[in-house]
Amino acid sequence: MHLIPNLQNSFVQVIVRNVPSDPDESVLELVEHFFLVNHPNHFLGFQAVYDANKLSKLVDEKKKMHNWLDYYQLKYVRDPSKRPTLKTGFLGLLGNRVDAIDFYTSNIERLAKEISVEREVIANDTKYVMPAAFVSFKTRWAAAVCAQTQQTRNPTIWLTEWAPEPRDVYWENLAIPYVALAVRKLISGVAFFFLTFFFMIPIALVQSLANIEGIERAVPFLKPLIETRFIKSFIQGFLPGIALKIFLIFLPSILMLMSKFEGFISQSALERRSATRFYIFQFVNVFLGSIITGTAFQQLNSFVHQSANDIPKIIGTSIPMKATFFITYIMVDGWAGVAGEILRLKPMIIYHLKNFFTVKTEKDREEAMDPGSISFNAGEPQIQLYFLLGLVYAVVTPILLPFIIVFFGLAYVVFRHQIINVYNQEYESAAAFWPDVHMRIIVALVVSQLLLMGLLSTKEAAQSTPLLVALPVLTIWFHFFCKGRYEPAFVRYPLQEAMMKDTLERVREPNLNLKGYLREAYLHPIFKAGDDDSETDEASEVEMVQKPELVPTKRHSRRHTPMSSIGSDAPLLNQPAPDL
Repeated sequence: MHLIPNLQNSFVQVIVRNVPSDPDESVLELVEHFFLVNHPNHFLGFQAVYDANKLSKLVDEKKKMHNWLDYYQLKYVRDPSKRPTLKTGFLGLLGNRVDAIDFYTSNIERLAKEISVEREVIANDTKYVMPAAFVSFKTRWAAAVCAQTQQTRNPTIWLTEWAPEPRDVYWENLAIPYVALAVRKLISGVAFFFLTFFFMIPIALVQSLANIEGIERAVPFLKPLIETRFIKSFIQGFLPGIALKIFLIFLPSILMLMSKFEGFISQSALERRSATRFYIFQFVNVFLGSIITGTAFQQLNSFVHQSANDIPKIIGTSIPMKATFFITYIMVDGWAGVAGEILRLKPMIIYHLKNFFTVKTEKDREEAMDPGSISFNAGEPQIQLYFLLGLVYAVVTPILLPFIIVFFGLAYVVFRHQIINVYNQEYESAAAFWPDVHMRIIVALVVSQLLLMGLLSTKEAAQSTPLLVALPVLTIWFHFFCKGRYEPAFVRYPLQEAMMKDTLERVREPNLNLKGYLREAYLHPIFKAGDDDSETDEASEVEMVQKPELVPTKRHSRRHTPMSSIGSDAPLLNQPAPDL
């Protein structure tokens, strides 16, 4: 079965970005006329992308005010003899004391007016319309042609790609201008480089903890305590792994913030980029950093005074010396991490903290108990790091393999249970992670083969080393073979299969109202009706925002729209959907 990229619910939906500006037409009119001319028989309609970030903040603030109002009203119901009060200053500690119910009621009314005004401004002001849109087509075949082809001679405008499924869209980044994306990508890449480079400093400090002699030289007065059998075993065994794990706790969140700043428009793309950087970070700092700073870094004089030909031998010698550290790291990070996953200690602690400090109503409690989704950006790179360690040490120090096998066995059982019974599925990416996973497996194979050659050169087996050169060559060739044979299934949709599914669908569901389904599929969540009854008029405002009345044309230049395409039979968004 072919894997369709992000097409579980958006099989006829394409996102177009970098719509060029035009002096004669608005973005809404320009998008409509462009696709009427270039896809006249297949264009169904489109939904514009609006800069609703300010509106989203107002709605979130209103929900918080509603939550506080519910809390104080409940408090007043329990004790009607006393009206609840609060101070309006900093953290409720300063300012004038006012009636809490009246205070939040007035703030909610104020925010409701601001939200109404902001919606009207977004609906009527063209500056809030972003140069992007979700374009719908009548068939999968037409959507596949549009998403996988260049639309104009200028390859920097009218950029089309498969739209993420509606749950997968990261709406905050849709308002970022396309030109700013390149700048953001550069800034994010530079920041990641410096983050990776300067993190070597705490890694070196962590690895120095495993060196008893170094500690005794730095703090000689602690020598009697350090020489105690239990303390010495703890320092050399578990302390480095625990300290390294503490340093890495907040890293996935930092990398996710960097990915959001970079401007990706889907949750799956954010997690894929964060996972890639987390794996690179762990490969450089945890794997290579632990080897180099832990042993070879201590032999810096050897690097300086010896020839370059001896450097692989030094690294090859240092790899077996770090097997003990990686065994303890797998136990601390892997085994303990899997145990913590099944016990859910961290979510339980966070829930009780929220329950004590922030939970005021039953709605707050339900939100605090939400398990969320599995963190692919943190879990998947961790598993692949252990896969790398297993490949490297399978020949060097086989005693490490049982620890990795136990980890993978426990991880399979635990995460299978958690995915089925605990976590929520926030989106469907159609196996978009697999090309990245395959690439990292190939990298792990090549690295293990190169390090094996370095190790054999130190074991009086230098004559066999040239024979091993064929291993990385064949592995890289296999990677390119798989990339050419299987990767297209993850990024392109075969036209033959699209036509076959379109034909079957016309037979099975001849009266499918595709436009009715797609009308609100890519509606910004902020325009949808809220949970509270005070937002009953949102539907009509959404109708106005999402389905503007478009005239056939206002153009005078007609540079893109010939006269033959302008007529009363143009498939406008507010017309009924044709039968497929």
